[in-house]
Amino acid sequence: MSTMTRITVSALVNKPVADVWNTWTDPKHIMQWNAATDDWHCPKAENDLRTGGKFSSTMAARDGSFSFDFEGVYDDVQTHKRIAYTMADGRSCEILFTEENGGTRVAESFDAESQNPVEMQRGGWQAILDRFKAYAEKQ
Repeated sequence: MSTMTRITVSALVNKPVADVWNTWTDPKHIMQWNAATDDWHCPKAENDLRTGGKFSSTMAARDGSFSFDFEGVYDDVQTHKRIAYTMADGRSCEILFTEENGGTRVAESFDAESQNPVEMQRGGWQAILDRFKAYAEKQ
């Protein structure tokens, strides 16, 4: 029996937790930061932020060559503290929002998928989180 590798990425955002939470969960903001590189963007995002609610965001190459939907269902939503969800492929993810040094630590832990190397997955998720941090701090 294989066990999934768990990957964690995090960033310290220099904003209060309420602001960070809003930027993380509001679709109009999600579409601004949810991409790993400048070659990608998020043209569509929907978010029903409650336990049992669904979310979906479209990740697309800016040149139109490729796109996919990242979606799942929320297992637990604790405002300003924790979001846990199950992705469409059955993997799980947990995001914790913790006050730290006047800012907010966002820590994301997720089950690795088997198609790509763990380091590549960590790098991609960290890149998106870094873009989130940069965007959130400008809000």
